[in-house]
Amino acid sequence: MTGQMLRHHTARPQHPLHPSLQHPLRHPPHRPLHHLLQDLLKGRRDHLGLSQEVVAERLDISARSYGNWERGTIKEWTDQKLYALAEVLEMSEFQTDRLFRYAVGRAPHPHSRAASGHAGRENPASAAFLDDYGAMMDALSLPTFVVDQRWDIKMANSAYRDLFRDVRPHPTAEPSANFLRFGLFHPDAPAVFADHPKWRLAMLAQLASSLEAPTQDPGLRSLHHDVHRHPVLRDIYRHDMPDWVLAGGSDLLHHDNEVREVRHPDPHVGLQGCRLVEETPRSLQALGLTRITVMPVCGTVGPPAAARGDARHRPEAQGAA
Repeated sequence: MTGQMLRHHTARPQHPLHPSLQHPLRHPPHRPLHHLLQDLLKGRRDHLGLSQEVVAERLDISARSYGNWERGTIKEWTDQKLYALAEVLEMSEFQTDRLFRYAVGRAPHPHSRAASGHAGRENPASAAFLDDYGAMMDALSLPTFVVDQRWDIKMANSAYRDLFRDVRPHPTAEPSANFLRFGLFHPDAPAVFADHPKWRLAMLAQLASSLEAPTQDPGLRSLHHDVHRHPVLRDIYRHDMPDWVLAGGSDLLHHDNEVREVRHPDPHVGLQGCRLVEETPRSLQALGLTRITVMPVCGTVGPPAAARGDARHRPEAQGAA
């Protein structure tokens, strides 16, 4: 009986397997990148139910030009074109990364997204992520904030806002608007950044290093222009800052073992040594954003003696002496 079943089984007609199923653990054959790019663009367009004409209209180009984009016959891709495509085709962060790798053989540069004008127009998933990320930041006790490539403040938690709560209003240098402008131009900056000359050198070094980026942002150029219109800052930028960097100083985001002081408006916190710690997840990097935390350094300065309750500084103790 078993033999009959075996003979019956082996006698069944054999249908050839599809090539992709013959070796399920083997990687698919290598395909040229421009073919992968075609599949990605057409696949996203078909998924959204858009015609080439509709995509072309949203990109403000001709349908023929977009057809060349989708066929991969365009001679030179720019970051601006790729980010525009990613926006129109509602691509996720992962899909945008694939788009760049297929088109230009590299990951997207975070700063070029902001410079292209597409950083602020996130898709719904990115907007939801930023909302959740902001809520997470607000749960932290340390001052933390998110900036774009020009150091505009995009998000900040309540601890950051509390650090600057006594700062007076200013038309162009609010701490909630731009971190560098506040530190360089606001008259109240030395009240928060206690050793202000150190902060100022690091901020000017940060401006100089940011201006070295391939795509120079108009906001950074405007800040650079304002620095050169200010006699004191111009002299520091041209002379003191380069000498300081050569001697071992750095910009705000690179650790140089420099502890800078901040003065918190809460007298129980008072003067504290701190470092700025950059801790940016990939999801923020893809949006051209950077997260920075003001990290206190233990054993540096500390709250005023009166706030600590030091008996030597209590009025009644001084009277008793």
